[in-house]
Amino acid sequence: MAANFWVSTQRRHWMFTREQLAEIRENLKDKSQDHQIQLPDVRVINIFLKTELCRLAKLTHSRQQAISTAQVYIKRFYTKVNFRQTNPYLVMVTAFYLACKMEECPQHIRVVSSEARQLWPEFITNDPAKIGECEFYLISEMHSQLIVHHPYRTVLELTKLLELTTEDVSQATTLISDHYQTDLPLLYPPHVIAVMAILLAVIFGSGGGGSAHRNQYSHSTIGVNPPSISTSLRESGLGVTLSALGGTNAPGTTGATRPDPRIQRIITWLAESEVDIKAVVECTQEMISLYEVMDGVNMQQCKEIISRMIKTRNADK
Repeated sequence: MAANFWVSTQRRHWMFTREQLAEIRENLKDKSQDHQIQLPDVRVINIFLKTELCRLAKLTHSRQQAISTAQVYIKRFYTKVNFRQTNPYLVMVTAFYLACKMEECPQHIRVVSSEARQLWPEFITNDPAKIGECEFYLISEMHSQLIVHHPYRTVLELTKLLELTTEDVSQATTLISDHYQTDLPLLYPPHVIAVMAILLAVIFGSGGGGSAHRNQYSHSTIGVNPPSISTSLRESGLGVTLSALGGTNAPGTTGATRPDPRIQRIITWLAESEVDIKAVVECTQEMISLYEVMDGVNMQQCKEIISRMIKTRNADK
């Protein structure tokens, strides 16, 4: 394993610009299928897959990092393969099975197959060999480049330096877990994501929005509807912080006052560091966009569309 992200296969082969990622997805589209089932936005699909992954992880008592690694594998795979040409449930289950092995919390293939079959009997067969076959497919498309560098470690390394509280670290960890529902893991280095998570965690802590965030999007409490995260951020002074960083305000915010002293300390540290502040601001804005999508996402509708896509594909064979 490459201990240094900067010399890793992740940096050399799995980091893209937004333009490159858009071009990859456009090239993967089957133009002959444009008139068929309209798929949800990529972010909605990511939210749906994360929710389903959490259900499987809960049954197998797996760690959060395995879920995060699985999400990265899924993202990488779908930069190589058209989403419409796959069974996303099988891809998701296989990515999870592979991620558990890579994160040293392995699950027996029969256990994963059985639990997945229990959750999605329409789309997962009784044959564990299907997961084994799909595993080789995933590994092949990812060119056996399976090491994933996560931002979690960076948060722990910065805890003492930035005088983070236990609550800050917990909130930052949750934000990092959420960011895998965006394209950010394919766009920015882990340390930038970590700094963004710390910044938002302290903003949440200053404005009291943290508990709402954890409750609303925990996979064990789907359906709970406390105040929206985007609203909580606006009320917590996000616009002030982005202005201080030299970025633009988030929608509905202003930059009329100075940031909270704890936030100001992080801003000062950022200004003196070599961290790309523009990238941190862009990541922050992407997370706000994610939470706005989460506020209005219709999980049942997404599930029905993906189900129809799979059944239509199978019928055409």
